[in-house]
Amino acid sequence: MTSLVTPDLEARAIAWRRHLHQHPELSFQEHETSSFLFELLGGLDGIELDRPTETSLVATMRTGRPGKTLALRADIDALPIQEETGLEFASQNPGVMHACGHDGHTAMLLATLNALHERRDELSGEIRFIFQHAEELGPGGAGQLVEMGVMDGVDLVVGAHLFSLDPLGKVGVLSGPHTAAADVFEIEIRGKGGHGAAPHESVDPVTAAAQVVSGLQHVVSRVVDPIERAVVSVTKIHAGTADNIIPEAVELGGTVRTFTAEVRTAVREAMERFARGIAEAHGCTSTFTYEEGYDSVVNDEEASALVEAAVREELGDDAFFVPPPIMGGEDFSAYLKAAPGSFFIVGAGGKDRHPHHHPRFDWDESAMRNGIAVFTRLALDYLK
Repeated sequence: MTSLVTPDLEARAIAWRRHLHQHPELSFQEHETSSFLFELLGGLDGIELDRPTETSLVATMRTGRPGKTLALRADIDALPIQEETGLEFASQNPGVMHACGHDGHTAMLLATLNALHERRDELSGEIRFIFQHAEELGPGGAGQLVEMGVMDGVDLVVGAHLFSLDPLGKVGVLSGPHTAAADVFEIEIRGKGGHGAAPHESVDPVTAAAQVVSGLQHVVSRVVDPIERAVVSVTKIHAGTADNIIPEAVELGGTVRTFTAEVRTAVREAMERFARGIAEAHGCTSTFTYEEGYDSVVNDEEASALVEAAVREELGDDAFFVPPPIMGGEDFSAYLKAAPGSFFIVGAGGKDRHPHHHPRFDWDESAMRNGIAVFTRLALDYLK
């Protein structure tokens, strides 16, 4: 075990994680969570607490010595999922669960703050510990906090994510694109309703919509450069009220994931073109709505090198790995528009674990000491 994370600190992190896990709150509703953090940190000397929004908290440690400003971020919100883990500290809020590790992220940042507070005489400059609300629900809390000035004057920003499917003991750091831009779309195909027994007297939007769903699969395979990455997933289809009625319209919806602005634009334009052309070929009309979500997280090369150095120094060369980019979305991208930074992965389980956003999602709590160690070492080296 690394000397930066004492057994007592690790035990406190686990206790904090379990309390948070028992009391999850949805995005933009994290009132009890942010109040818990406020009360927990209020007794520490030299820590300035700010509530930029009703459900977020920023704790600032000023050393009184000139230097750089480092921001460390954890997300604190949960998901609308009924927990099925059977844990003794399972969620006490029906239909709400920490099914993505945010309880661990928050506990790791709390522990990092405490570790650095004990060694603040070794630091110069300033550290901002950002306990961010609403990562799981757009428009997201990160962009809101950036607009409110939380990142003003920050030289480096770093965040982490526990991953249940990555091996315990491994920490991944990637330079360049890490997570995808996460957008959503809706398509309405409108025809002419009628009796199911007389389709020739109607303009059937269902058959047109089925062709649109198939056609959208060709956007990635025939519009996007094969070297690039993109996903177009139709995840919603709504139509009809009875088995003998051809409906007036069909509504489709889903998500698009891309890494670059060029591919994002090309996919969007192709989707609208495909939907319109297929609908018209069937005598229908189409309405296309596209909403851009979180941008792609693109890690800064120098920032990632600093995180990698911290991993190797504290956990050893064998702990380090370079993870592949993932198609998931993350609003940490908003911070990277304000300052260079890096978002790293903390292995917290293995392939036998349930994936994120699953009702039986869980992870190995001992992984937190690796995240705490990397955060703490990074800060000590960057602000020494």
